[in-house]
Amino acid sequence: MYRIALGAALTATLASVPAGARAQGTLGSDAAACAAGAPAIQANISGLKDRKGELKLELYPATEEDFLKDDRDLIAAGKTFRRVRVPTPASGATSLCIRVPRPGRYALLFTHDRDGKNKFNFWSDGAGFPSNVKLGRQRPKLKEALIDVGNGVAVTNIRAQYLRGLGGFGPVGD
Repeated sequence: MYRIALGAALTATLASVPAGARAQGTLGSDAAACAAGAPAIQANISGLKDRKGELKLELYPATEEDFLKDDRDLIAAGKTFRRVRVPTPASGATSLCIRVPRPGRYALLFTHDRDGKNKFNFWSDGAGFPSNVKLGRQRPKLKEALIDVGNGVAVTNIRAQYLRGLGGFGPVGD
């Protein structure tokens, strides 16, 4: 009898929690925007090389001129830029949320800062974009990073890529 009551209580509790908040949940300082259904991006990250350092999402204007431009320059010019950082979770699924100022088209960059130095280390850090195109050895193109956000949460799946010898960046295990 006790097990039945406990099972019913657990089921009722889980039913009251939004699906995105179950288990690990959506991470980041903007997680409330995803939970509320506000204009935001939920990036489901897969293929992490390890569970060291921190994970970052960065939001840029969807223009060649502004893509991957220094954040100080974008902010000084009054252009869209946003960054969300979280410690890499020890285990489980990883979803990050980043809010957007309004519905529209944006460029999104994911990085795995494995050494925690807050500067991209070409030799050890990982990166990814919504397109999941293999990055290789060239600078990422804007079209690989584009994502459209409507009045709610846009969900994208990003597979992390790391330097893999002479072939450049690619997913671990491919």
